[in-house]
Amino acid sequence: MRAGAWPEDGDDLVAIWHTHELHQLLYAFEGVAEVETAGSHHLLPPQQAAWIPAGLPHQTTLRKVRTVAVFFEPSMVENRGDRVRVLSARAPVREMIVYAARWRIDRPSSDPTADAFFAALALLVAEWLETEEMPLRVPTSSSPVVAAVMEYTQAHLADVDERAVCAAVGLSERSLRRQFRAETGTSWQDYRTTSRVMRAMALLAERERTVLEAASAVGFDSLSGFDRAFLRLTGERPREYRRRVQA
Repeated sequence: MRAGAWPEDGDDLVAIWHTHELHQLLYAFEGVAEVETAGSHHLLPPQQAAWIPAGLPHQTTLRKVRTVAVFFEPSMVENRGDRVRVLSARAPVREMIVYAARWRIDRPSSDPTADAFFAALALLVAEWLETEEMPLRVPTSSSPVVAAVMEYTQAHLADVDERAVCAAVGLSERSLRRQFRAETGTSWQDYRTTSRVMRAMALLAERERTVLEAASAVGFDSLSGFDRAFLRLTGERPREYRRRVQA
């Protein structure tokens, strides 16, 4: 098959480190998916899609999700580099990705309708990759110390600060700032803020969560601060995002 889909519906699934010979477009229309590569960790909340180019080693974690992955032969979509991209899925493309589940990648043979459908979707995806990308990723690190900082930060997002993380991993605050930026190219504070917004996006997809509850759960002291950080990272306000993903 030059192209096809693979639907997934279940609780928790971890696809350990692997590669594909095909490009992959992963879309979660319920639940939250995560994609990790050697250099970054990506969150895939509802109504976002992750582009994973052929040959890129990655690990995928699915939590209480319904997803559809669409696979393309590399010649169908021009290579867009060697990194994962998270894209905000517009309604027509979302519907096409879900409809693609009609033709699984492991089907025994193709047909003209399937070929035409996936050719059209490939053209739309190529255009989509040129114009839109969501900054829903945080860096990873091979440094044991920086990796420990990241692990502690993720586990204590609601109340973590520099003093606490330094005490946990045995660093001075000055060393934390210097080593973290040297290893990742960003500050620890920015890493924490991005991580908090990404976690909040997953929480806001849950119908029982209010904006205030999501903000408090990830460590924002005020709704105004949460609103500013969320808008800066995602391009929309938390209430707008919550309304959209729950519609």
